[in-house]
Amino acid sequence: MPQRMSQSQTVLSLDSVVKTFTARSVLNPLNARRIPAVDGVSLAVARGETVAVVGESGSGKSTLARLVLRLLRPDSGRISLVGHEIQNMGEAAFRPLRRHVQMVFQNPLMSFDPFYTIGSSIRETMRLRRNGEAADRDVSGLLHEVGLAPRFSGLRPRAVSGGELQRAALARALAPYPELVVLDEPTSALDMSIQGQVLSLLKDLQLERGISYLLATHDLRVVQMVAHRVFVMYLGQVMETAPTRDLFARPLHPYTLGLFYARDLAGRTEASDRKYRIRGALTYPSPGYVGCRLVGRCPLATEKCKEPQELSTVAPGHQVRCWRAVAGDTSGGGATNVAN
Repeated sequence: MPQRMSQSQTVLSLDSVVKTFTARSVLNPLNARRIPAVDGVSLAVARGETVAVVGESGSGKSTLARLVLRLLRPDSGRISLVGHEIQNMGEAAFRPLRRHVQMVFQNPLMSFDPFYTIGSSIRETMRLRRNGEAADRDVSGLLHEVGLAPRFSGLRPRAVSGGELQRAALARALAPYPELVVLDEPTSALDMSIQGQVLSLLKDLQLERGISYLLATHDLRVVQMVAHRVFVMYLGQVMETAPTRDLFARPLHPYTLGLFYARDLAGRTEASDRKYRIRGALTYPSPGYVGCRLVGRCPLATEKCKEPQELSTVAPGHQVRCWRAVAGDTSGGGATNVAN
């Protein structure tokens, strides 16, 4: 196993990363808009740390994960992996670094080749190791590490349950001794009883190996169980970031408050709906708009929210992109019909 890095060493860092996509109208293909999927995001993941990126579908968290994996290239900004800037690397230059970052996907069945046995898939990933070795005893050891018997090596993906296959996906991700594992909704396709087992396994593996995780999810329960720090994203921007304990004890941004409110189905009233509920559907801002991107859905929005909102520090390690949250005024009374 490779030499362990010190706890203080940064495994991954992003500095003002931007990624946009072009959206074209079905009726008029010449009518194209630039959609900011990731807009100026900066974050860092230390050795042995789990950083969660939270938000609705379309918030940019999966795009961020794909940028880290180099499945996408950023438009601008810097991405550093184990001390190497990778955003402009060619594939040949990046290949020796690929073993440092692996991924566990949302749907375990779709992430395996149906014609390969589980053992064959793991051995294929072992080729990323520095010496390229792929011993059968190592496959058995990896399966044992994630709680699977050696017999799973000879099974095909469709012959095992979803929870077992997600454990096999973890074994495959661990095969090249990565420093960072990207987790994209790793438990959302699993039953509730299996989710807890997989999350406990992730925590145990982190303690044993010192692995870092970048977790993209919408499930706040998962975040509370495994994450050390949280970045709340909306339409490509970080709305709020804080240590997990601080964020759950004192969420400040109206969007964060809305996410917490959406998961609490008990005790809702009309008054609490007016104060916390995020209304409508996710809608990208019009070109040239510079204000808060939540303004059309926020229950506390006022005209001042149309002004640029900076990510401001409100406590050690706690930042928020909202003038009302910075001022300590998220008590309500906003105009809910303010449009962007």
